[in-house]
Amino acid sequence: MSDTAARSDDRPTTTKSFTPRVFSGAQPSGNMHLGNYLGAFKNWGKLQDDYECLYCVVDLHAITVWQDPARLAAQTREAAAAYIAAGVDPERAILFNQSRVAGHAELSWMFNCVARIGWLNRMTQFKDKAGKNREKVSVGLYVYPTLMAADILLYKGTHVPVGEDQKQHLELTQDIAQKFNHDFGREVFPIVEPIITGEATRVMSLRDGTKKMSKSEPSDMTRINLTDDADTIAQKFRKARTDAEPLPETADGLDDRAEARNLVNIYAALADLPVAEVLGQFAGKGFKDFKDALVDVAVAHLSPVTGEMARLMGDPATLDAILDRGAEKAAALAEPVLDEVKETIGLLGAGRRG
Repeated sequence: MSDTAARSDDRPTTTKSFTPRVFSGAQPSGNMHLGNYLGAFKNWGKLQDDYECLYCVVDLHAITVWQDPARLAAQTREAAAAYIAAGVDPERAILFNQSRVAGHAELSWMFNCVARIGWLNRMTQFKDKAGKNREKVSVGLYVYPTLMAADILLYKGTHVPVGEDQKQHLELTQDIAQKFNHDFGREVFPIVEPIITGEATRVMSLRDGTKKMSKSEPSDMTRINLTDDADTIAQKFRKARTDAEPLPETADGLDDRAEARNLVNIYAALADLPVAEVLGQFAGKGFKDFKDALVDVAVAHLSPVTGEMARLMGDPATLDAILDRGAEKAAALAEPVLDEVKETIGLLGAGRRG
């Protein structure tokens, strides 16, 4: 195989049978927000019915940029609390923080030796995050995608729920798995498949509908935090940017109306309705009426999540115990995979511990 990654249209399907297994995670690098919830957490609980699931607080990814140590620890617990409040059951899924399983970093190094500079140079998210200062950002930010590949393949994950902005990273994971299997003539890793669900897999800023809702935006008014109370949620939605036109009858009428489309998508996802049905209810109405209804739906849906998060975060010892148990389970799955990888590569002593 050449050093150029195979493209998605010629990437082979897996012939070996792998256990259907989902891996996903989020960074604890800021407040958990509505974009995290609708784009990821809300769907994770449902996946527990059909897959063996691992849900990870990816704290090693977070430190690709500097983090205040005390704040990072608190945000790791907040992320775990958000997962559980949104429906992840630690008795049915494996919930842990990434740094507790050394295999993530170990396999990431091996994948750094499989991936190619040209592949990483094409990663648009690195270009977006590095901006004009790419010579000054950490090496970790540059090789972030190989760590993401290690996160998934350390457990031979077969499916990953992703938003549109993560599809390129998942394609790199597929390329790494394919190249490793080809180079060593063994089907060690599955070719991971994406799961894209819901009406609002990509939630945008409340102040600029062309930008993704983000923890890193300076203004708190750009996002709904999962810790926001009902009054704060109402204030933020009522001040969200819109336009002067009434809501259209069909989704086509939302073209070139980024803020309107974002709010309609959020309503649809929270109410668990198709966009067409939401527009059927509000066609011809102005945004004051629509925002009032959106506030009602959002508060009704998010208040139980916020309350459960507060309860869990008030008991950090229990959260730590959940993460400890999850890390033990994750490590038990990871160890034989690492041994197989090392034996395949030819690293002496694979499987010998202690």
